[in-house]
Amino acid sequence: MKHDTAVKTGAPAAGHASGRPTALQRYSATASSSARVVIARYSTSFSLACRMLGRPAREHISNIYALVRLADEVVDGVAREAGLDAPAVAAALQRLEEETEAALASGYSTNMIVHAFACTARSQGIDTALTRPFFASMRSDLEVSTHDATTLQGYIYGSAEVVGLMCLRVFRSMPHAPTGHEAETEAAARRLGAAFQKVNFLRDLAEDTSSLGRSYFPGLDPAAFTDAHKNALVHEIRADLDAAARGIPHLAPRAAQAVSMAHGLFSELNRRLEHTDAAELMTRRISVPARRKAYIALRTTMGRRPKSATVNAA
Repeated sequence: MKHDTAVKTGAPAAGHASGRPTALQRYSATASSSARVVIARYSTSFSLACRMLGRPAREHISNIYALVRLADEVVDGVAREAGLDAPAVAAALQRLEEETEAALASGYSTNMIVHAFACTARSQGIDTALTRPFFASMRSDLEVSTHDATTLQGYIYGSAEVVGLMCLRVFRSMPHAPTGHEAETEAAARRLGAAFQKVNFLRDLAEDTSSLGRSYFPGLDPAAFTDAHKNALVHEIRADLDAAARGIPHLAPRAAQAVSMAHGLFSELNRRLEHTDAAELMTRRISVPARRKAYIALRTTMGRRPKSATVNAA
């Protein structure tokens, strides 16, 4: 539930009588600008999809993504490359979570990415029920190298599905957002987050195995990865994407367009993974060319929403 006052929500206080922004408003705006840099530098796909949102929602989604990216970078090698050993990396992640929870409570952080996230979280009803599972999954990247079915389910929920639920909180506050269908949209948000994560697992299989020493898929030996294994994973991702598409009509129009865009990009990436030999996936990272991304963006702006991942990838 959203809080009621500017003090509780973390929203900047009213500006000066002269119309100039307060120091907190200026700081918060700068923090959100920092978040936009993160999403632009790290994910052209999400950055492209965000452009289809109105400014307030676009800012909120960027703020969420930036914190997620920041935590991901801690566990995926940046901290180690900077010279931190394993205990120091774990401590850095712990400090980031503590800073995030403190900012959720106070509405302020000296870390601009954390501050931007807290401003969004406090205004959109995002709390530790969603952030704690996320950080738990990030922590497991430092502690678990091989997953079984149970640990993988928990990992995907925390690392991806809760992020979908955070974004859904933003979408529900957008103009012209339909009421009702909460169960359907929450299920769709989780399935879309799961699909995105599984696509990333498959696309990054070589790097996760060789550089990070991780194996996300239960019982799968990367050294014996075959086209049959790959196709089974592609079909599982497609089922998630198909389920996610059913929630799009229940979103605000601009949110539906942005989600359709992201859905289309990942459907295309999944299609390219399907048509790439398993052996090749172990040597290079597959991506969607810029021209194809532009085509998907144009198709989405013309109002073509995905009915299924199979249709959307065609």
